[in-house]
Amino acid sequence: MSQMLIKYLYITSLLAFIIFLIAGCGRGGPPNEVHSPGDVEGRAIGALSGSPSAQLAGELGTAVTFFDIEDMLNHLRVGNVDCVIMERLVAEEVIPNASGVRMLADPLLEYDLRFAVAKENNQLLDAINYAIEELTLDGVLGGIRDRYFAGRNYRYSPPNVPARPGYLSLAVSPDSAPFSYIDENGDFAGFDVDIAIAVSDFLGVELRIISRDVPDLISSVWEGRNDLALGFLPDDVGDYVNVSESYANSAHVVVVRR
Repeated sequence: MSQMLIKYLYITSLLAFIIFLIAGCGRGGPPNEVHSPGDVEGRAIGALSGSPSAQLAGELGTAVTFFDIEDMLNHLRVGNVDCVIMERLVAEEVIPNASGVRMLADPLLEYDLRFAVAKENNQLLDAINYAIEELTLDGVLGGIRDRYFAGRNYRYSPPNVPARPGYLSLAVSPDSAPFSYIDENGDFAGFDVDIAIAVSDFLGVELRIISRDVPDLISSVWEGRNDLALGFLPDDVGDYVNVSESYANSAHVVVVRR
């Protein structure tokens, strides 16, 4: 065999090996073994710290919590966690633009988002349900959702209704973006916050927003420290408080490596 042929074979073999290494690195981690929600149990599961997804992750397997979504997805890519559990509304916004990961088609758990109201305050519950119905028909609630989760430039205009005396006290978490968070001006913002503002505007009352930790949202209404709470409210909280009609549907979904 000539030296030129030997050199050619060596170079092509070296190039093939380099391509193999690059391809292996491009996968970003071990092969995905979670192909359906039924495969989640017993796994190392990533979730955002303090979220209901983190609680669910701990019930199903070993919860590994993160404060940042991109950091969490990076740990998923390299195999430090087997999968991630997220709110569907958040995943639908984030995952289409994220490389190396995908959302499973079937949800892990579906539920409706609702207002929580004290059990003895039926009048307020009826008023909120009426506001949700009318704001849904007017396209306001859909517009707010599209602004946060579909990238549409929806502009909310408060209705021209007479102001009523008093105010409503709303409990929300400051660390549950994009549902509720503190913006660059130090004000509360987010999907849930804008829904609550629209409902209070429709009712003609002032809305005062109080910062609460996620585990304290329901108890603050149950104990009378706040009139309302929003966000991450599955139907089973009705044992402690009344819940309104749904203002949005969400789910816990599973995100895995591609």
